[in-house]
Amino acid sequence: MNQIIYADNNATTAVAPEVLRAMQPYFTEQYFNPSSMYEAARPAADAVARARSTVAGALGGVAARQVLFTSCATESNNAAIQGAARAKPQRRHLITTAVEHPAVLEVCKDLERQGYEVTYLDVNERGELDVADYVRALRPETLLVTIMHANNETGVVFPIGQLSRLAKETDPGIVFHTDATQTMGKLPLDLKRELMHVDLLSFSGHKLHAPKGVGALFIRRGTPCRPFLIGGHQEESRRAGTENVPYIIGLARAVELALGDRQEVEGRLAGLRDRLEQRLLERIPEIQINGLGASRLPNTTNIACHYVEGEGILYQLSEHGICASSGSACTSGSLEPSHVLRAMRVPFTAVHGSVRFSFSRYTTEQEIDRILGVFPGIVASLRRLSPYWDDETGQPRAAPGLSPVLEA
Repeated sequence: MNQIIYADNNATTAVAPEVLRAMQPYFTEQYFNPSSMYEAARPAADAVARARSTVAGALGGVAARQVLFTSCATESNNAAIQGAARAKPQRRHLITTAVEHPAVLEVCKDLERQGYEVTYLDVNERGELDVADYVRALRPETLLVTIMHANNETGVVFPIGQLSRLAKETDPGIVFHTDATQTMGKLPLDLKRELMHVDLLSFSGHKLHAPKGVGALFIRRGTPCRPFLIGGHQEESRRAGTENVPYIIGLARAVELALGDRQEVEGRLAGLRDRLEQRLLERIPEIQINGLGASRLPNTTNIACHYVEGEGILYQLSEHGICASSGSACTSGSLEPSHVLRAMRVPFTAVHGSVRFSFSRYTTEQEIDRILGVFPGIVASLRRLSPYWDDETGQPRAAPGLSPVLEA
């Protein structure tokens, strides 16, 4: 087995050594319940308070009490969407997109089963929203808009500042939520300026080198949102359950690391991504970059290889010690094509052959070179087995009756 090259950081990230060191004392010396009244527990309580202030500072300097610690972004999304629905039962309409993470889509579908109406906004071939369609979808009875900040599969960034402003201009009573799981630590999240109209914002620690099992939800003061977990006074009675002190400390330390050199890391990763895309476009015929031309995360590329299966590519990449994915880790067990790529109307010949590479602060040029060294050969070998590819001519075979587009 070759040395592992990890290029699936939108699924999860390695815990940073600095994060692990910050967490360790709270497993051993400072193991106390922060809600306990005795003096020995005070350091744990103080550490949680400092962590809350750190996360609040990373969100543009909002008040620390507006930050709620959770177990993950899925819990944060559920708490935001269902909490808003329970708080304003007289409103029965939600707006989201066709390309959301399942942690949002499935909640919306569940509310549909309860009698709510949900508008699922389409995207264009680059994965972008039509703002005019969005404005037309807003109604007096709209309860909630929930739109991700950036797509986890393609990296396409949505204009959340503009969308949230338009919602409030239409009706200040509309609650606006964004899933910022893929953008925390990668893009600025200023909830006092650019994102001042966002009411609820979710993210998870394990996407930015904190451990799995911790996340956060920003709840703007005055936002109607009923508690999701009930049974204790923790988090000002907004989320019951003893605080996961070591993981909260780890989340805050990871946020500090990300913000400390964000622009430098962002620039370096964008350079690595662009180099990989350019070289692959030069070396492999009949491929496309999904989301190319749209505003994208600097660390993410989604490459569609026509006339091959993505599972075959991933298997052979794994044989070379390269970890990538074909989409969301939460749906990777499905044989169905990605709902994101279907919504983008990626051609039938490529929708099953799309591979996502996502990089982190630890990704190196040498690792990109290694991917470049094996990826073209993998695609070529798989195409030799494809009934739609003529290896002698290096061109696709004509396939009468084959629709070039997979209908969504």
